Amino acid sequence: VQLQASGGGLVQAGGSLRLSCAASGFTLDNYAIGWFRQAPGKERGWVSCIGSSDGSTDYTDSVKGRFTISRDNAKNTVYLQMNSLKPEDTAVYYCVAGLWCGLDIDSYDYWGQGTQVTVSS
Repeated sequence: VQLQASGGGLVQAGGSLRLSCAASGFTLDNYAIGWFRQAPGKERGWVSCIGSSDGSTDYTDSVKGRFTISRDNAKNTVYLQMNSLKPEDTAVYYCVAGLWCGLDIDSYDYWGQGTQVTVSS
């Protein structure tokens, strides 16, 4: 069972990136998938989540209107489309899987290695 986040990189402020969360060993559509991020010297924070049953989505206030989480069940992948990126979005982004969406990373069952997002001003 493995989760792998990818798609990070270096982008200028105002630019876009699409992060992917791919799973091996289990089917993502049976799980709620969340994204967390951690910037250097800061606590890890919840970014977004998509539910397993109804596909409901939620976002932290700082990314609402800029980020979009979605699923492609055929590819067993969840995406985080990030537009209008700001320097304060710079962080390592992690995807997690659990039975429901939660704000605490400990409420999820599976974590993956993160992907670095760097937004230059």
